[in-house]
Amino acid sequence: MKQSSRRVGVIGLGTMGSIIARSLVEAGHEVFGHDPAPACRARLRRAGGQALASNLEVARAAEVLITSLPSSAALHGVVDDLRQAGAPPARQLVIETSTLPLADKLAAAAALRRQGRAMVDAPISGTAMQTPHQTWIMYLGGTQAACREAAALARAFTLDAPRVGPLGAGMKLKLAANHLVAIYNVAYAEMVTLCRRMGLDPAVALQHMGHSPYIGTGAMRLRVPFMIERRYEPATMKIALWQKDMQVIGEMARAVHCPTPLLDACAPIYTAAMALGLGEADTAATAEVLARMTGNDAPGR
Repeated sequence: MKQSSRRVGVIGLGTMGSIIARSLVEAGHEVFGHDPAPACRARLRRAGGQALASNLEVARAAEVLITSLPSSAALHGVVDDLRQAGAPPARQLVIETSTLPLADKLAAAAALRRQGRAMVDAPISGTAMQTPHQTWIMYLGGTQAACREAAALARAFTLDAPRVGPLGAGMKLKLAANHLVAIYNVAYAEMVTLCRRMGLDPAVALQHMGHSPYIGTGAMRLRVPFMIERRYEPATMKIALWQKDMQVIGEMARAVHCPTPLLDACAPIYTAAMALGLGEADTAATAEVLARMTGNDAPGR
């Protein structure tokens, strides 16, 4: 084992958590993990990590913990499990990567502090790709010392992990980023549909727009190929999961009295995709909603 390696616990081994765990193993760290789903635990074992029977066991085995969770209820459950694990022998850092309401993250941080654990708010801007170190940005919110420690570990699975401010700043920045992505997805779907209605191959639009310094974006280069092929699996971000993120953004906007007319206009498109049975499909499947509005039924997912 490399001298710089650490004992890292990953709690939540779903789409993003499994990529984090695998990347840490490949970087030479000793990785312990838990997820309630047997398939996720098996995937960690195949990647070279150690799948343990509970969050409590992970907390006791690891020096530092990374959480990647689907809901606030899951986060609160993990915090309670860590309380039952007892105070760590040395300060234990918890790097919380989930996209959740800010109030829930701050409450978790306060509870962890009482346990002798420090939390960094560390949501990830990026999708489920096999090369996260080329695209993922982790927004770190917390003390400078805790963020330095988190950034050092994040080198294994991110392109960059900057400290963006105190605890909570990371989540605020992630919400701003996701706000844009939610709008981009529907905007690109609308552009692709317009091209087709005009008799223009949308692949030509992507070829000439995708790398434009003026209108080209990574989101365009990622999502428009899905829309061109009209195939949306395997998903880089599932519509069903994205619905949760949309709700978190909307709740924050209402709490700070911020008008979001474009986001509000996009929300029904995602809801319609769910009604079409596309919950497990990539968020690029918003294009199918618009296609069907023109009478162009999808050949498949």
